[in-house]
Amino acid sequence: MNLEVNMITILNMILKMEQGKRMILGIDGLSRSGKTTLVKNIEHQLQEMNKNVCIFHIDDYIVERKRRYNTGCEEWYEYYSLQWDVEWLKENFFKKLKASTELSLLKYETISDTQRAQNVKLPDTCLIIIEGVFLQRSEWRAFFDYMIYVDCSRDKRFKRESAGTQNNLKKFSERYWKAEDYYVETVLPMELANLVIIN
Repeated sequence: MNLEVNMITILNMILKMEQGKRMILGIDGLSRSGKTTLVKNIEHQLQEMNKNVCIFHIDDYIVERKRRYNTGCEEWYEYYSLQWDVEWLKENFFKKLKASTELSLLKYETISDTQRAQNVKLPDTCLIIIEGVFLQRSEWRAFFDYMIYVDCSRDKRFKRESAGTQNNLKKFSERYWKAEDYYVETVLPMELANLVIIN
């Protein structure tokens, strides 16, 4: 399906939102697959329709480096299982999205390598978009009303990385790609998604 057809499908789904309720849309996909671009397109369309939208990037809520590097675990496991406090996000973020008027989150600050408190207010009626990798892990999958998976080949995704980042091939092979393979092979995100977009 092309992007134009996909946008019609997505917007039709959004138009079914009931007054006073929230819909949670997941934009899943591996690194550099085009998730953020899709989110911007949806956000633009919603703004033109005067619809409320709240966007969360799951990478904003990773933990400090000491909790995800040099832990004694394999690098791929650190990326997949330790990059986020999966249970904390389940209890304090995902479980509260439908009913809470305000969320108290811990947002990661790259420069200081710390998490700082962040309060986010949610309108009664809105589309909540959550964008990021590994969204369909078992701990989080049930909280989404609709899931889009953006699929893109590893070669294309790697070419989208900066030249400096591409030079660290060992990190990709030991950390990122092994975690991605684990996710694709055990969670089956393309099969679980409501819509798959080939980018």
